[in-house]
Amino acid sequence: MTEILLPPGTRVLVTGGAGFIGSCVVRRLLSWPGVAVITLDKIGYASDLTSIDRVVEGLGSSEAKRHQLLKIDLADAAATDQAIRQADPDLVMHLAAESHVDRSIDGPGAFIESNVTGTFNLLQAVRRHWQELPKERQKCFRFHHISTDEVFGSLGDSGRFSETTAYDPRSPYSASKAASDHLVSAWHHTFGLPVVLTNCSNNYGPWQFPEKLIPVVILKAVAGEPIPLYGDGANVRDWLYVEDHVEALLLAATRGRLGESYCVGGAGDHGSASERTNRDVVETICSLMDQLRPDGAPHARLITRVGDRPGHDRRYAIDASKISRDLGWQPRHSFEQGLEATVRWYLDHLFWCDKVRERAGYGGERIGTQG
Repeated sequence: MTEILLPPGTRVLVTGGAGFIGSCVVRRLLSWPGVAVITLDKIGYASDLTSIDRVVEGLGSSEAKRHQLLKIDLADAAATDQAIRQADPDLVMHLAAESHVDRSIDGPGAFIESNVTGTFNLLQAVRRHWQELPKERQKCFRFHHISTDEVFGSLGDSGRFSETTAYDPRSPYSASKAASDHLVSAWHHTFGLPVVLTNCSNNYGPWQFPEKLIPVVILKAVAGEPIPLYGDGANVRDWLYVEDHVEALLLAATRGRLGESYCVGGAGDHGSASERTNRDVVETICSLMDQLRPDGAPHARLITRVGDRPGHDRRYAIDASKISRDLGWQPRHSFEQGLEATVRWYLDHLFWCDKVRERAGYGGERIGTQG
C-alpha cells in the first residue's frame, strides 16, 4: 500500500506493538513521514522488538525519535492511565492480547486478565483522554479494536462469517476476545467513544513467534522432528498474510465508519481461495521444504497425527465483502505466494527463532492438551 493515510504530526499508540501483527503495524506507520508511533507492550513471552529496532535504526537519529516504547501491562490500571497521558495519542490501535488457543486451555486466567481486564482499563484511560482533548483533536480521535474471527464459533461445510454473524466463542481465548469486543462496542454506545472494530482470520508471515501452526511445521521440518497434525487434519482455516492484514487495519482505523465492524479474510471478497485444511497447509509446507531443503526430503514422512485439541473448532471462513466494498481493500498475496515467502523467511532467520524460543523457555513442545 503506497497511500499515506495519516498526516505528519499524528500520534498513534499501538498496544501490543511488539507482537507479531502489532510490530508489522508499527513498521508500516514508521514508513509514513512525520507520524509519531508509541509502542505499548508488556514485553511478554511472544514480544520481540528486533524488527522495529531495525526500522528505527534505519531512520537516522532525528527521525528515530518518532518511535517510543512504553513497557506497560494493561492489567495495571494506574500504569495504563499514565501511559495514555504520556502518549497523548490521536489514534489508538489496540492489538495487545494473549492469542494462542492452546495456551488458553492450559491457563485461561491470563487471557481474562489481559484480554478482558486489560481492554477495560485501556478503554477507561482512553475515554478520559478523549474527553479532555481540545475540540479539534477530539473530533478526529479514533480507537481501533483488533479482534479475531474465532469469536463467531465454528462453521459447517458451507457459509462464511460476516459482520452480522452471532457470537459463539468456543475456547477460553475466543471467549475473552468476544468479551473485549462487547466492551468496546458498549463504550461506543454508552459513552460515545469513537471506535472501529475489525475481526480477522488466521494470520501468518515473517516474525511470528514460533508456537503457531506454520512456523512450528517449518521448524520441525528443519530439525527432522515429527510434525504434529491435530486429529484428522481436516479443520479448515482462512489464511491471511500479515502484510495484507495490516493494510486492512490501517484503512479501517483511518477511514472506517465509527461504530462499525469489518471482517478481514485472506480471500478478500473472492470466495474460499484462502481456505485450507490443516493437512493441506502442513503438506504444502513439506513440499516447499523439499524444494528448498532437498537433503531432508521427503519432509511429509515426518507428519504425525496426534490427539485433537479440546473443543477444536472445525471451520473458519470470512466474508470480507464489506471492507472491500466500503474501503476498497483486497489482499495482495495469494496463499501460495504468502506461504512460500514465509517459509523462505523462516529458513533465513533460524537464529532469530532459536533466540526467541530460548528467551521464552519454549522448545517447540505441544501445549494445550488439558481438557
